[in-house]
Formats: sequence, structure tokens, C-alpha cells
Amino acid sequence: MIFRSFPVPPLGCNCSIIGDSLSKKAIVVDPGGDHEGILATLRDLDLTVSLIIHTHAHFDHFLASGEMHKATGAPLCLHRADQPLWENLELQCQLFEVPYIPVPAPNQWLGDGETLSVGNLAAIATHTPGHTPGSMCFHLESEKLLLVGDTLFRGSIGRTDLWGGDAAAIERSIKKRLYTLDEATRVITGHGPETTIGFEIRNNAFVRGG
Repeated sequence: MIFRSFPVPPLGCNCSIIGDSLSKKAIVVDPGGDHEGILATLRDLDLTVSLIIHTHAHFDHFLASGEMHKATGAPLCLHRADQPLWENLELQCQLFEVPYIPVPAPNQWLGDGETLSVGNLAAIATHTPGHTPGSMCFHLESEKLLLVGDTLFRGSIGRTDLWGGDAAAIERSIKKRLYTLDEATRVITGHGPETTIGFEIRNNAFVRGG
């Protein structure tokens, strides 16, 4: 596996690139707002984008999605429950005083338990509502790698006071869908440093395991 994760503007969202070393095909997760930087990284890694997937539809996680789709032809994928957020990108940008970049409608709606494959790599899409109604995590079990977007952070959890947030739902999602995974699983968060499932079970200030 080829893997890179790095913060992108406007709010430091962690964009991740998951590549299959044999086929040289890749999945891009949460393009944020820097398509030029992401495309340059893909060229450096000699990867071709097959899918552009989103953990959720807050503007800082998909501002560059339209330009990425235009440059690569790769489909844009999202859980349908976040469609209202996606359709209100311009309003989200206005509220946060961020320049609006038009993004087309998603090409593919993601379902809970759906397998997303590139070459020999497979990521399982897991619906984890709470931060938004359609929040998704992507689990590469063979690599012990989990991309959680803004559902879980190191020592913390995602906000639930924004559009569609639900505090009870995010706690259920974390306890039932994430804390049941192998404790050694590496967790790539939507912002800030990575963590592990085991660390969060024992140390998360908001949702403890057990």
C-alpha cells in the first residue's frame, strides 16, 4: 500500500491518498481545498485516481472536489444523508467567509458496509452518523487503517453543534462501530494528529470504551 495524509486548506482538513502499489490506482479521501497540491502529490507517487470519497459534506472537506473530478474523471462519492449539506456548499462558505468554489453533484452514493476497491486494496465504508447525518468512516482491515473524518479525534470527538449534528448519535457510532475494531488500528482523523483505537478506548475525554 502507498499511503499519504496531509493537511490542506482552508481549515487544515487531512486529505488522504490510498494507493495500490501494483496497479498504481488510488482513492483520494477528503480533498479539502488544494487540488493542485493533491494532484502534484499523486504525480510524485505515480498514482491514478479511481475514486474521490468523502467522510462527510462540510465545505472544508470537499472544496477541491470539483477540480479533482475535472482533472481525473474520478467519481465523487458521499453518503446520501449528507446531500443537503453538499447542496448548500455556497451557504457554508459564506458563513465561514471562505471563497466559494462550485462542486458538481456526487456521482455515487455510498452505502453502509459497501466495499471500495483499488487493485488489491479494499476499504469498507461504515456509516457513523453524529458529526453529520451522513458521516462515513473507511476501514482497510488488512492494513489496520481507519479514516474517520471528523467523527473521532485524538482525545476528542467531532462537533455536534453544526448542521445535522447529533451528540447521542456520534457516541453510539464511536462505541458500536469504531471501538469494536482491533485496538491496534491506526486512526487517521479529519484534523490534527493520528491516533489508535486502543488509545481512544482508554483515553478519549468524551467517549471512553468499556
